[in-house]
Amino acid sequence: MYRRIRDMREDKDLLQKDLAEYLQCGQVCYSYYETGKRDIPTDVLIKLADYYGTSVDYLLGRTDVMTPYP
Repeated sequence: MYRRIRDMREDKDLLQKDLAEYLQCGQVCYSYYETGKRDIPTDVLIKLADYYGTSVDYLLGRTDVMTPYP
């Protein structure tokens, strides 16, 4: 999961601080999400899935289908 959110951020040429601002947390907090030092709360996972236009299951690595559920 952690690698997936990092890869998606890098694919969009975004900085950690960009996502931290969107999620209303600090850059260090977001960095901990990407490295697995901090568990990602459910509400943050939902916000990330909405931001990237994918499903929480994709972010969690439960599926390789990026398209969100209808």
